[in-house]
Amino acid sequence: MMKELDIEKLQTILATKKKITLLPHKNPDGDALGSCLALYTYLKEKHDVKVISPNDYPQFLKWLPHHEQIEIFEGGYKGDMRRFIQNSDLIFILDFNALHRIDELGNIVENSKGLKVMIDHHEQPEEFDIMYSDPSMPATAEMMYYFIEKLAGKESFNKDIATCLYTGIMTDTGSFRYPSTSSNTHRVIANLIELGAEKTEIHGNIYDSNTISRFKLIGKALQNLVVLNDLRTSYITLSSKELQECNYKKGDTEGIVNYGLALSGIVFTAIFIEDREKGIIKISLRSKGDFDVNQFSRNHFDGGGHINAAGGRSELSLDETVAKFNQIIPEYQAQLINTK
Repeated sequence: MMKELDIEKLQTILATKKKITLLPHKNPDGDALGSCLALYTYLKEKHDVKVISPNDYPQFLKWLPHHEQIEIFEGGYKGDMRRFIQNSDLIFILDFNALHRIDELGNIVENSKGLKVMIDHHEQPEEFDIMYSDPSMPATAEMMYYFIEKLAGKESFNKDIATCLYTGIMTDTGSFRYPSTSSNTHRVIANLIELGAEKTEIHGNIYDSNTISRFKLIGKALQNLVVLNDLRTSYITLSSKELQECNYKKGDTEGIVNYGLALSGIVFTAIFIEDREKGIIKISLRSKGDFDVNQFSRNHFDGGGHINAAGGRSELSLDETVAKFNQIIPEYQAQLINTK
């Protein structure tokens, strides 16, 4: 948990009206937005608060309480947002721990005199003024539950906060099935349900809002699935052309990487998605057991994350990136074979 002295410091600061910026990472997911909007809901009555996202977020998250208040930096009124961040008393860095994860916004945050508070569960964080970092946690939203409880007590929660936090925990735990999901996680979830989180409705909003184009994209991804049985590894590729042919919308590739890990005997999987506009290949990595994809991504693909879930990127072409992956993987054969 965050240090008592830090909590006391924040309680003192928040005793009077402040200008506060809440930031999720680029391409924000349910955990990032759920954490931001829960904290926004708590702070908005007494403070001048903005949630500023580096870029837009998927349609299946555009029902969360107060999501319409989120300001999108990419393509938005950057001058207004820049000034707000520069003049903020507090800047919360939520569900990420390195400023490069928010692109251009990172420089603005770095140059702001506001107190920078990081709440995040990823490994190897940068240094910030106040840090609540715990890689053992399954979701930043679970950390946000403890943070708000410690900061203001259980009476500060309401249905909107519960809904946002339930969404964040549910999405980042794969509906509570990932290994980092603990008995404490389930206790928090029970409390959130008692506070008004509608579990069936939330699950439906996230997972039952598929489109024909997304199903076609999943079909294309499964057609492209490659299995390396002797390495207990699989991978999927999606080119820009294939995305375009399937009328890709932001969020459509969410979760596709997990299909590769659902195969019997597979302990490591990857998806390589071509982003021709940015000139990169976006990479998601997943694993079972003790095979560390966080370290694998840091070593080879300029990324990071958790032991069993990480991201990365490549500036090579799609074919060259896959060739690099195929060249590297045999080095890990013994480790992959012995993964439990």
